[in-house]
Amino acid sequence: MPARPQHHEIDHRTIKLLVGVIAITLSWLTSAFANNTLTSISAAYFENGWSQVIFIGFLFAISALMLAYNGYTKVEMVLCKVAALCGVIIAMFPCRCVNRDEIIEGVHGGAAIVLFLILAYLCWGFFHRARAKHNRRANVRSWIYAGCGIAMLLSIGSLAIETFTQGGMTQHVHSRFVFYGEALGLVAFGVSWLTASRTLPFLTGKEERFSPLRPDNPD
Repeated sequence: MPARPQHHEIDHRTIKLLVGVIAITLSWLTSAFANNTLTSISAAYFENGWSQVIFIGFLFAISALMLAYNGYTKVEMVLCKVAALCGVIIAMFPCRCVNRDEIIEGVHGGAAIVLFLILAYLCWGFFHRARAKHNRRANVRSWIYAGCGIAMLLSIGSLAIETFTQGGMTQHVHSRFVFYGEALGLVAFGVSWLTASRTLPFLTGKEERFSPLRPDNPD
């Protein structure tokens, strides 16, 4: 019989694990269950069926978990609450896509940009805390965080280019340019939080490895 848990509340590493898995799978699951080829992950809102359910449900799940996570500083705590609000806004105010207009012009895209900027900032915090540990595995994690942060900034840049060219990249480069740009940012976000959860054996030592099913995890 498993031992009783020492804490009654969810651990911050469990939050990171759940957020990481959700963020990594959001883009390909919405695409896999869509009836049409998604030119944007947000277009799943109009799909009806599993693709729509996954899109809205996953965003609300991420928002709830971000609301529960406080980070390590007051700034991170406030930004996590703003990120949670942005996730809800993205889910409730659909994009201008598949010949549908936005409910309020610019709200969906603005919330998405703010969310990715906050996530990139949090990734920067992960990077610095890992570098401060001065051990081999932590250094490897720090470079993963750096790569993920850069990928999120590239994602924001690609979406900004698409906006400024008024859909030019979708028309002249690739019909799924926006989808792949969003997917890049989400996967980078997910990988960084999954890494920060300390559940991956090849990136953590035994003394710091975490499992949500083990009651005596070290902090």
